[in-house]
Amino acid sequence: MRSAIALARRGLGTVAPNPSVGCVIVRDGVVVGRGWTQPGGRPHGETEALRRAGAAARGATVYVSLEPCNHWGKTPPCTEALLEAGVGRVVVACEDPDPRVSGSGIRRLRDGGVQVDVGLCADEAAELNEGFFRRIRDGRPLVTLKLATSLDGRIALRTGESQWITGPTARAWGHGLRARYDAIMIGLNTALADDPELTCRLPGLGHRSPLRVVVDSRLRLPLTSKLVRGARTTPTLVFTLQGVDPKRARAFTDCGVEVVSLVPDASGVLDVAGTLKSLATRGTTRLLVEGGARLSASLMQQRLVDRLEWFRAPRMIGGDGLPAVVGFGVDLLEDTADFIRVGVRRAGDDVMESYRR
Repeated sequence: MRSAIALARRGLGTVAPNPSVGCVIVRDGVVVGRGWTQPGGRPHGETEALRRAGAAARGATVYVSLEPCNHWGKTPPCTEALLEAGVGRVVVACEDPDPRVSGSGIRRLRDGGVQVDVGLCADEAAELNEGFFRRIRDGRPLVTLKLATSLDGRIALRTGESQWITGPTARAWGHGLRARYDAIMIGLNTALADDPELTCRLPGLGHRSPLRVVVDSRLRLPLTSKLVRGARTTPTLVFTLQGVDPKRARAFTDCGVEVVSLVPDASGVLDVAGTLKSLATRGTTRLLVEGGARLSASLMQQRLVDRLEWFRAPRMIGGDGLPAVVGFGVDLLEDTADFIRVGVRRAGDDVMESYRR
């Protein structure tokens, strides 16, 4: 099952809005087929593994990281493919919360005479597809906040200088994160200060660059920015408030940028929860947020950050440096955004810490 989950990780960032599923088929103690969800979400992992196993799948045991689908879409249900192949047993890590499946895949296999066991490595499998589960259950994607700071949590000097606080290994790992997410989001101030490309620039992974998203309530992003100039090759979306100058919005769309206008929240500003809901309706399951400090604070304030990937450089900047997250109105310790550290890795001279809410 852990092999199936490892295979499923290969699809992260390429299969939305579908989950990423891994499948291993074993017969007489020998692996006869392996598969994982392919780019675009199809073929599914089970179908790929069955294709590779061929006739050897008959009577075999199938390990799959998520309940096989049981509904007709652009492809037939995986349950029917498994039954047609004549497999003897299916081991499922966890049920699929999608209402179109939600236990029906398991029932269909059992009704067809297949032994089905559920729950092996369930927590690991659920963590892998947390983005898909979030979209189904909460109407928003998984949100991971990526930070690159000094030891004292500063992202830039008081002058604004920030390139580069962390070293080349940490930056390469950051690009690796981008390849595993469906979309990457920044605030306007970060776009203005850094003029980033927000692409994955690891050799051979340029095609894994995610959808680029900018939160810009007044459409102040320069049309000469790298994000706008590269919009025809890398999908780019700007969230803004309703009522912006239509000529300005048209200039963005003429450059290939998708402009989405949202109603303001009660305080008259762009509601970050609304941006997440909008992304979910597009099929986004995994969102990587790379700043800035105000956007991060808004997400923290509304408890919308699920994971942290924090790169710390072995240097101190001091209190006059720019913080990674500005204040978000916490007056009591019990109201703080609490996380559990789940991993620490050395990234060259830097350290990468992983946290989950």
